[in-house]
Amino acid sequence: MNPSENQTAIFPKGEKGPAEYFTGTVWIKVLVPHSNTFNCQIAHVQFEPKARTNWHTHPGGQILIVTNGKGYYQEKDKPVQIISNGDVVTISPDVLHWHGAIPDSEFSHIAVNTNSQKGIAVWLDKVTDEEYSSLKSG
Repeated sequence: MNPSENQTAIFPKGEKGPAEYFTGTVWIKVLVPHSNTFNCQIAHVQFEPKARTNWHTHPGGQILIVTNGKGYYQEKDKPVQIISNGDVVTISPDVLHWHGAIPDSEFSHIAVNTNSQKGIAVWLDKVTDEEYSSLKSG
């Protein structure tokens, strides 16, 4: 991280996201770990350009709050959405989806995994390079 990034970053990068669940470089900083008191997990997730999640679901649902850059959000069999600073995406329980950075922009969001007592995420197949490269970032 260069000095100017360090001064403007809201949260530190955290841990590198595991390659089994992400394509490209993704950093995850857990802000609020799951607890039985709050039944949610909150993390700040930073994607380098082109980085993305695998297809996945959340048994208890998820809320994404975009904090920087531009990204893609797509539910299975629906058109991709471009999301950017200030956008909020609400994802119902068990909806198959993925999200990540567009090709020419970093992308960050706060992920609120709701009802986490039901589980955090069910990870599935990677979003292929062919699927990803066919998208238009607008």
